[in-house]
Amino acid sequence: MSDPSTQATAPERPGGGKTFFGQPRSLANIFGVEMWERFSFYGMQGILLIYLYHSVADGGLGIDQATAAGIVGAYGGAVYLSTILGAWLADRMFGSERVLFWSAVVIMAGHISLALLPGVSGVIVGLLLVALGSGGLKANATRIVGTLYSEHDSRRDAGFSIFYLGINLGAFFGPLLTGLLQTELGFHWGFGLAAVGMAIGLIQYSFGRKRLPEEAHDVPNPLPASRRPLVIGIAVAGVIVVVALVLLGVITAQNLALIVIGVVIVAAIAYFTLLLTSKLVNAEERSRIVAFIPLFITNAAFWSLYQQQFTVITIYSDKRLDRNLFGWDFPVSWVQSINPIFVIVLSGVFAAIWTKWGDKQPSTPLKFAAGTVVMGLAFWLFLFWAGGGENSTPLLAVVGILLVFTVAELLISPVGLSASTKLAPHAFGAQMVALYFLSVALGTAMAGQLAKLYSPATEGVYFGIIGAVAIAIGVVLAVMSPWVLKMMRGVR
Repeated sequence: MSDPSTQATAPERPGGGKTFFGQPRSLANIFGVEMWERFSFYGMQGILLIYLYHSVADGGLGIDQATAAGIVGAYGGAVYLSTILGAWLADRMFGSERVLFWSAVVIMAGHISLALLPGVSGVIVGLLLVALGSGGLKANATRIVGTLYSEHDSRRDAGFSIFYLGINLGAFFGPLLTGLLQTELGFHWGFGLAAVGMAIGLIQYSFGRKRLPEEAHDVPNPLPASRRPLVIGIAVAGVIVVVALVLLGVITAQNLALIVIGVVIVAAIAYFTLLLTSKLVNAEERSRIVAFIPLFITNAAFWSLYQQQFTVITIYSDKRLDRNLFGWDFPVSWVQSINPIFVIVLSGVFAAIWTKWGDKQPSTPLKFAAGTVVMGLAFWLFLFWAGGGENSTPLLAVVGILLVFTVAELLISPVGLSASTKLAPHAFGAQMVALYFLSVALGTAMAGQLAKLYSPATEGVYFGIIGAVAIAIGVVLAVMSPWVLKMMRGVR
């Protein structure tokens, strides 16, 4: 357990200053770029699934619904999988700040491609660029927030909760505005608005880059120049292999989610092995990495349920939800703005609670366990309306369920971001954040794969079993929490 006096007197990090809700000033800059990136990300994702499976006559691509859900899940998994690349580039070649900036440029190019390129070609190019750019931005934005605080600064979890507020401001407005444009003008107008949002974020971030701490610009483990040709060769070979597998029919739209799940599992095992065997990691850091393994598994289980907002819950909202407001059916994507509303309202509450409790707050493992249990209970709430007919679920019911989603999310997600920076070895700062996002990648891809099992005829069994599994995993982690906390070596 950390010394309370250390937490109370922790010095400001370079570039700090209590000017943003009592947090270092530079938090505002990262808050802004993440907010606009999430605006574009969730704005596009809010209309992506229905764009894929709606008929061509309705402006969509007419892809089979199960296949479309798998594509969305695989894409979401690929976003978080690509955090490995973004983190590696930061730790070995360019530093987090530079990678974040250029990742934002790639994201903007991806949304422009979705807006301007017609048909499947626009989807392929656009989603690839957005996935690559989002991975680079997410891992490094999180790591840069971590550089604003010393290891034992008691404001750290509160700072990440405020950072999370920025994420959800973007997540709230994105689906609302892109969904409205999609309904009134067409899908490509919605994708275009996502590109505009990312451009605004990129411009505002550019003004504050120089104020960031020096650590945000550092390359902690530089790659020797002599090895760069080898790395480039491996990257080119990897691209060639993937293209060949697609052309040969090994990778298809139908099995994409399953392939992403397999790749993420292999990558996670490789990453844990790398960190645990590296000579740059000392004994205390190695113990903390071991402690992160059960958190990784629990987090993947949580996100496999939570990310079904973009697969099963989107389908459920399209088919089951009564979306009539005074004679007008509001866009399906608007449902995805309900959760961010609650996050915006409650994130400050959670930040205040963690700050007030200080050392008395629940430990990180217990927060993870509680979040996963509450997420399972949220799925059980669907059982009250399972098996109903078209438009049979009242809007207030889904609003209430998504409120429970939010409580679960705030118990685990900002805490997970914070934990990944607290438990990170010095030489692998951004890459430890990438490892955290690998658990999100695994859960997101699983959400796409699980969506293939969903059907109105069996939805009661579907919600019941998945909810029970999540609750069981959370209970197991709670039982293990004393051991996990011991292995965290003073980090709570």
